[in-house]
Amino acid sequence: MASANQSDDDPRLGLTLSGGGAFGAAHVGVLQVLEERGIRPGIVTGTSSGALVGSAYAAGLTGEQVEQIALRFRWNRIARWSFQPRWGLLDTRVVTDAIHRLLGEDPRIEDLPRRFGAVATDLRTRQAVTLAIGPLSAALRATIAVPGVLPPVRLGGRLLADGGMVDNVPHAAARELGAERVIVVHLHAKWENVRMMRTTTKIAELVADPTVVLIQPEMQRMAQWTMRDVPRLIAEGRRAATAALDEAHGAPVLDHR
Repeated sequence: MASANQSDDDPRLGLTLSGGGAFGAAHVGVLQVLEERGIRPGIVTGTSSGALVGSAYAAGLTGEQVEQIALRFRWNRIARWSFQPRWGLLDTRVVTDAIHRLLGEDPRIEDLPRRFGAVATDLRTRQAVTLAIGPLSAALRATIAVPGVLPPVRLGGRLLADGGMVDNVPHAAARELGAERVIVVHLHAKWENVRMMRTTTKIAELVADPTVVLIQPEMQRMAQWTMRDVPRLIAEGRRAATAALDEAHGAPVLDHR
């Protein structure tokens, strides 16, 4: 199921995908436009739904393959009702089964064709943690673990949950993994307000960074917690990526020759 030879990837170009529930389908359209333009990041990081899409890219799936997964996706593919709801209403252990169905195994992150990091939150320290080694299923279960809904994951002596609580746009994680230039996809909403000020300030810094290309699909009037708008979200990801990459055409951030 792998895409073209990963030796064509740019080992210093990162791709960062933000979280946002069903909004993450917009990332699929971004991946497709990058693929069509021959832009091949060798590093990908993501939070929550951005990590789910990013892991498929890191595993070598094509944009078309990821689109087919997104169109068929249902929430019960990654969670089912828990009969021990101490930590959350749902149980995410089905993630492991889903990965086995898709990839034929539960690979270790360090064995994926591309470098990958899923960002989670350490509930004890309230710090972001980049999960770049170990079983893929454990990292994905951690990064999607919305407190109160999905149970946290114990990993490496830490109790981990949704990375979006502290870093929903994990650009720094791509730098940690070796990226010198980064394409950042922020699932933007015009209704972002003072509660989102930390992210808003961070986005302003990314706009000013010459080593970053910022892609902001617009989520207004899209459904975040049902899958009804997946085709529209994919199309919006394509639109936003096309606009941002056209504007950045010829910029050093996209040129690794």
